[in-house]
Amino acid sequence: MTQASGAEQEHPAAELSDLQLRILDFERQWWRHAGAKEEAVRAEFGVSGARYYQLLNAVIDSPAAIVHDPMLVRRLQRVRDHSVAARSARRLPGSPRD
Repeated sequence: MTQASGAEQEHPAAELSDLQLRILDFERQWWRHAGAKEEAVRAEFGVSGARYYQLLNAVIDSPAAIVHDPMLVRRLQRVRDHSVAARSARRLPGSPRD
């Protein structure tokens, strides 16, 4: 078992890219932006809503993100898990997925 160096323990966010840090910051305060979230995402990051959520899901699965902001990341994980469960519950047994 290896231990992290002192620098890694002091600066866990150093493992996150600038984009990942911006995404976490955006999620912390996106509601302050005028208009719909997807519009704010396009204005802030220049990507579609679908691409943004792909990036966000990758970030919140990162151990470095949990160390950086555990409350935010766990809240985002709960929201995601609830959404996935709700979508699964809406599917009827035996119905085609296409």
